[in-house]
Amino acid sequence: MGILNSFQDHQGYVEEENSQKKMTETCTMDGAVDWNGRPAIRGRSGSWVAAVLILVNQGLATLAFFGVGVNLVLFLTRVLGQDNAEAANNVSKWTGTVYIFSLLGAFLSDSYWGRYKTCAIFQVIFVIGLTLLSLTTYLFLLKPKGCGDEKSPCGEHSNFEFALFYLSIYLIALGNGGYQPTIATFGADQFDEDDPEEGHSKIAFFSYFYLALNLGSLFSNTILGYFEDKGIWTVGFWASTGSAAMALILFLCGTPRYRHFKPQGNPLSRFCHVLVAATRKWKVKITSDGDDLYEEHLKQCPENQSRKILHTRGFKFLDRAAIITSKESNHVDKYAQNPWRLCTVTQVEEVKCVLRLLPIWLCTILYSVVFTQMASLFVEQGAVMKTTVSNFHIPPASMSSFDILSVALFIFIYRRVLDPLVAKLRKRGLTELQRMGIGLVIAIMAMISAGVVECFRLKYARTDCASTDCESPSSLSIFWQVPQYMLVGASEVFMYVGQLEFFNSQAPDGLKSFGSALCMTSISLGNYVSSLLVTIVMRFSSRDDMSGWIPGNLNRGHLDRFYFLLAALTTADLMVYIVCAKWYKYIKFEAKGGDDQNECIRQAELGV
Repeated sequence: MGILNSFQDHQGYVEEENSQKKMTETCTMDGAVDWNGRPAIRGRSGSWVAAVLILVNQGLATLAFFGVGVNLVLFLTRVLGQDNAEAANNVSKWTGTVYIFSLLGAFLSDSYWGRYKTCAIFQVIFVIGLTLLSLTTYLFLLKPKGCGDEKSPCGEHSNFEFALFYLSIYLIALGNGGYQPTIATFGADQFDEDDPEEGHSKIAFFSYFYLALNLGSLFSNTILGYFEDKGIWTVGFWASTGSAAMALILFLCGTPRYRHFKPQGNPLSRFCHVLVAATRKWKVKITSDGDDLYEEHLKQCPENQSRKILHTRGFKFLDRAAIITSKESNHVDKYAQNPWRLCTVTQVEEVKCVLRLLPIWLCTILYSVVFTQMASLFVEQGAVMKTTVSNFHIPPASMSSFDILSVALFIFIYRRVLDPLVAKLRKRGLTELQRMGIGLVIAIMAMISAGVVECFRLKYARTDCASTDCESPSSLSIFWQVPQYMLVGASEVFMYVGQLEFFNSQAPDGLKSFGSALCMTSISLGNYVSSLLVTIVMRFSSRDDMSGWIPGNLNRGHLDRFYFLLAALTTADLMVYIVCAKWYKYIKFEAKGGDDQNECIRQAELGV
């Protein structure tokens, strides 16, 4: 009897232990699946184990990309023999192409390939492009040997060598462009936002993602930039290639751990379905409560990767696409098979989501104009300041390191100090829209700071400096630029990190990568708007007795007025943004859980 009781006690203990194990091995509630297509088990997939691999991958890939991009204009002039205007134009085309390819990557990710496959394929293309560039540079372009520095330009090259070079850099553009918007979203996929703990980690992930991006670019702008500036191009390019290859290997190592979401199909066709169906029913009356709108019954979670979106008011015309008319009420299943006649509420709300996101996105473009000044006018301003400390020369472009340090500092301040403090005072932290507004305010402060520094720079400018060849056109130290770089860095933490979180959380499940791509296109358009604005300002500020606000010799111009103009435009943009933010309605998903969660657990257990 004692043995029997002991056996029963042991069996009861085993059953209790197995029961506790099953409780911990619950499925995620957001519909994620594992590598085998089964519902993802929370304890065995995703979370920070997978996210850290993605963060390191992002840092290494960014290092590789900027290892080429940061000095590409110098390579074109010193190695390929192009003049400054032609080289700058080619770099602009190449940069713009990167952002165009980001839309391609987002489309393929959301529609057909899924995020993991898209990241893997475009990273392979990225590594191939870097390898080809390194080989082409080493075997063909650096002729004679040792050329490519500031004092020893290289000789002429054949059309074949030019073709290899342009093929390699556009493969790099394709690989990096297609990969960038997808990897941010894929990293966020590793956290279940329906779980309180993982939901908080998901928000923190975007801050660390942006930090990883900045740290990667810091190494490129300093160490690799130094080697390439000295003409050691092969070492710089092979270092970029090795970094990208290491990033790809690390990414693939995490394959068994990642959580996945199945692609939802072509969003363009879904949008067309809604527009056509709504137009067909333009005479149908709409009820205010939305009870007559069609929605599919919630399926079991392994098959239902896309969450249902709850009906919202606004854009009532589109609601007609989901109205069940008296003719359709008796044969709903029949008409539901024709999306050109009857769409679900979720389909309609997808279109509404995109329409609501566009005004917010447009307001971020002018911020990107401020951001792009770091790579252009801030550098030109620094070049005409005192750039020496004792006998050490400080490259004006290296001042961007203060921006990166500011990003790291303010990410820490926000995550560890500001957000917890605000949460205690308001019972919740700042929303993404509020943080983006704060980013605009700090950007205004950055432009005012830059304008004030320029006023003082002009005050201490050398009157005998009649050209741009002066060694030090102003006696004001370049370190007076530190505040404007620090303010821009602080604004990035609030604007770009908030933007990443906002577009990821507010984009429908089938358009998550597209949301991340919007951030990249905002930066791209900011470059174009900045160039257009400079052209307009120079046209209207140039007179017979004046050389304009931004002439070749800044001592004869008024760069301060341009900075103050940007501050005024950003202020106006902030006013418009506040109106758009108040008008915006947050997307609401139908909750999952209960019986559906239990069914997920049951099916996951059967699949083990």
